[in-house]
Amino acid sequence: MVEAMPRVGDGMSSICIVGTGALAMLFGARLSAAGYAVTLMGAWPEGLAALRREGVRVVGERQTYRVNVAAGPQEAPPSRYVLVLVKAWQTRRAARWLAECLLPEGVALTLQNGLGNAEVLAEALGAERVAVGATTTGAAVDAPGVVRPGGEGTVTLGEHPSVVSLAAALRAAGFSVETVSDVRSVLWGKLAVNAAINPLTALLEVPNGALLDDPAARLFMRRAAEEVAAVAAAQGIALPYPDAPAAAEEVARRTAHNLSSMLQDLRRGAPTEIDAICGEVARRGEAVGVPAPLNRALWAMVREAVRQRSVAPREG
Repeated sequence: MVEAMPRVGDGMSSICIVGTGALAMLFGARLSAAGYAVTLMGAWPEGLAALRREGVRVVGERQTYRVNVAAGPQEAPPSRYVLVLVKAWQTRRAARWLAECLLPEGVALTLQNGLGNAEVLAEALGAERVAVGATTTGAAVDAPGVVRPGGEGTVTLGEHPSVVSLAAALRAAGFSVETVSDVRSVLWGKLAVNAAINPLTALLEVPNGALLDDPAARLFMRRAAEEVAAVAAAQGIALPYPDAPAAAEEVARRTAHNLSSMLQDLRRGAPTEIDAICGEVARRGEAVGVPAPLNRALWAMVREAVRQRSVAPREG
């Protein structure tokens, strides 16, 4: 069964999502089920074809969810509300696309991993048209057009004039949403966990929980998180928890059987988000006089691992 209908009565009937990967499909399916007209815009041919043919399919659910599909801005409707859910290395293309189809009064909300995405979007769109958030919701691509939910999380939004409407839409779609005055704390808190878990699981080719079972891996995980916390503190940013290594360990324990997105990317020979995670920690640490040698080493090692396995990347 394919469901779709425009949502009325809330002043916000349509949402564009940049991406056709796991989170893009999950957010698209839930917003579609809540009655919003959703457009998924991307450049992955197999994903676009599957979405056009069958809509979004969610593992464990019988119905599928109808979405509009656009292979670039020329096929997308002019949009007032946009969610950016592509990999960090795809943000520049997303920014170019949105420069063509985001309405002058529109807003693009980035919920991406890593740092630097908002700055790239702001260069193309203007800072006033970019909102920043983060999500701990998990998902994985099972096949083109098929998403497997990977655990419920929270969508945290930084303050922005258009966030109220976006938050209402996301809550209507069943997401847990909160708004904070300083979203940097949340971004750096997530960054510490990602820097601690993702590169190590990718290099060792293990699920998240295996890092807790190997004393050396656990030590590296803790030190990577400590470096992120130190770089954040040097910028006056307080993390949303008191102990970064403990937070990373708790996430690894809670998601013990999950394969990190970086490991999945590496296995299929695609680019990873290492530049926006460990790379940004190393660069920003150097800028504030707080070296992050382990993050710099992980950055270099993952980049080399990608180079050795590289194939034509799947676009999101």
